[in-house]
Amino acid sequence: MTASSIASPPADKVKSRFLTGLASSDRATILAAASQRRVLASSVVANQGEPADYLFLLTKGCARYFYITSEGKKIAFFWLTAGQICGGAALLSEPSNYLVSTEVIKDSYVLVWHRSAIRALAVRFPRLLDNALSIASDYLTWYVATHLGLVCHTARQRLAHVLISLASGIGQKCPGGVHLDITNEQLANAANTTVFTASRLVSEWQRRGAVVKSRGKIILRFPRCLFVP
Repeated sequence: MTASSIASPPADKVKSRFLTGLASSDRATILAAASQRRVLASSVVANQGEPADYLFLLTKGCARYFYITSEGKKIAFFWLTAGQICGGAALLSEPSNYLVSTEVIKDSYVLVWHRSAIRALAVRFPRLLDNALSIASDYLTWYVATHLGLVCHTARQRLAHVLISLASGIGQKCPGGVHLDITNEQLANAANTTVFTASRLVSEWQRRGAVVKSRGKIILRFPRCLFVP
């Protein structure tokens, strides 16, 4: 993670649920306590098991959570877009470790607060903790939906939902559809299926014209067609 020569964005330019409900002057105070960093693609800003010493707010780009199992397998979790935070454990009153790692997918910018600074700000501005709890509630909702999907949905349905959700969250509109920088392996991890199954389904969707696939990229053209067996 490298320091950026670009100044922190003005308070009225940073859009984040973490900062909702705060007066402009309070937002400015909170942002002034952060440092802005440019993070290169594939960089890991937080590592699972390490002390949660920093809170990050993504201001540009995208990232994702992932977890390394004891067998060394990398499991992809929640994707993050501009305005979202990671490293929320830094807000806890008792020092703790990061539960998962956070990896930047493409060159991005983040605001960074040290734990002592963001804890002091949370005491001064309790709305920060309220917002963080609301965000944590969303993660629980995501977990419930994912768990139910494993129990109730087929691999096709899970992969279709993942692809549509990612297109809505981090996709970029392009001629003919929505463009995503993602591999079959990443799709498989997110949908809790095998790479073979993900590749087979994506190839099937491409034959039907629902998607256009190339190496490390996919264009989603007709979302409804993904659910047709």
